[in-house]
Amino acid sequence: MLLVDEVHAYDSYMQTLLACLLEAHARQGGSVILLSATLPQQMKNKLVASYAKGRALPVPALTAMAYPLATHFPAEHGQQEVPLATRQEVQREVQVLRLEDEAAVCALILAAVQQGKCVCWIRNTVDSARTSYQQLQTLVRQSCGSAERVHLFHSRFAMTDRQRIENSVLDWFGNHSDEQQRRGRVLISTQVVEQSLDLDFDVLISDLAPIDLLLQRAGRLHRHVRDNKGNRLNTQTKDQRGPALLYVMSPSPEQQVDERWLQSQSGTLAVYQDLGQLWRSASVLFQQGGYRMPEDARYLIEAVYSPQTAIATPEAIDNASVKAEGERRCHASMGDFNQLKLEAGYSRKSSDAWGEEVNIPTRLSDHTCSVVLVKRNEAGQWRPYADHPEHGWELSALQMRDKLWQEAEKAIPADLKTQMEQLREACPVLRWYQLMPLVGELATWYDAGCGWTANKGETR
Repeated sequence: MLLVDEVHAYDSYMQTLLACLLEAHARQGGSVILLSATLPQQMKNKLVASYAKGRALPVPALTAMAYPLATHFPAEHGQQEVPLATRQEVQREVQVLRLEDEAAVCALILAAVQQGKCVCWIRNTVDSARTSYQQLQTLVRQSCGSAERVHLFHSRFAMTDRQRIENSVLDWFGNHSDEQQRRGRVLISTQVVEQSLDLDFDVLISDLAPIDLLLQRAGRLHRHVRDNKGNRLNTQTKDQRGPALLYVMSPSPEQQVDERWLQSQSGTLAVYQDLGQLWRSASVLFQQGGYRMPEDARYLIEAVYSPQTAIATPEAIDNASVKAEGERRCHASMGDFNQLKLEAGYSRKSSDAWGEEVNIPTRLSDHTCSVVLVKRNEAGQWRPYADHPEHGWELSALQMRDKLWQEAEKAIPADLKTQMEQLREACPVLRWYQLMPLVGELATWYDAGCGWTANKGETR
């Protein structure tokens, strides 16, 4: 049995590899469960077709638009597509309000904190999250006298710090959090809270993102039934915190716009490169002013992703999306090149790309590397940043863009680089890692509260 969760989050390269995996698994007679709350129809059809190929079966015609929906293939008896009932606690209406810029977001957060509400602002990049965290610390300290309830959570922490922060976030905003833990607390985060974590916020703000991700993020808004102070209530009662309001920071999706429409959020466009998908996501949400779950979910997703969408996208925006489509096709081609050629069987002919010294990536969304933080002990010996008896090296690792690492590597003196090479040779587990010695000035490149700071001496 193969179980794959959050399937919608896979980019073109990963989708290609997943399709190959499904075909290989099906050839061996394996069963698969694919889970997603926001999977576009086009993507589902492709994955089911891959499994059907592995089973040497005709590709089914999947047309049902119900939500939630269970698709069963092959369905020897009964329905192939079965509409499902929705749990009462997730049946709700969400109002969507637009915020023009960061100043409007900060004003909203300050007002919410003064009212004792807990807030999350999901930013699309680590750099913008860290910058907003620093700004809000200052604003909240000036307004409330203390910023100890303003927190930062993103992916560029060493694993030991990321686990610590994640556990704290679950305590503060999770299922069992209460009024005392939640009151006036603010979390500035990235996509790490978007999926898998059972979190609940009184106020949720998001940078503009594709519609499926906005729906995922909105799942962290009024997720549990609570009273107006944030204490848990019986699930059979109604939430007492008022309407669920999703705030989205975005320019207005007018028809008379050009390719510079989202230039105020350059980081967003760097992460989600299809301007058309972003424009349609904003258009469909703000035009309706909100949505009902589950009734509107399928319409929202297909309005953005379906080639037959009824939303008229401005020509300049559509033209800007051509580059993103080219990138998707390029990434899919790289996935085709890197995957095993199943028809060649168990032999070297199944792939020319694989080899003992070749690292085949599982994703191409960004060029990244794994960096292990190291420090000296009292005896002057190099040891992992994380104090753990068995998994110190692994817990000292973090992922970052190659560009950031290249910047850091230039700052490492030659003698320390030599010592890092010697350490790598002495510890085979470090073979595929870059090593960052946290000594002297280099120690300012990482902070347990802010993560990787990107620039030496950067204000935290």
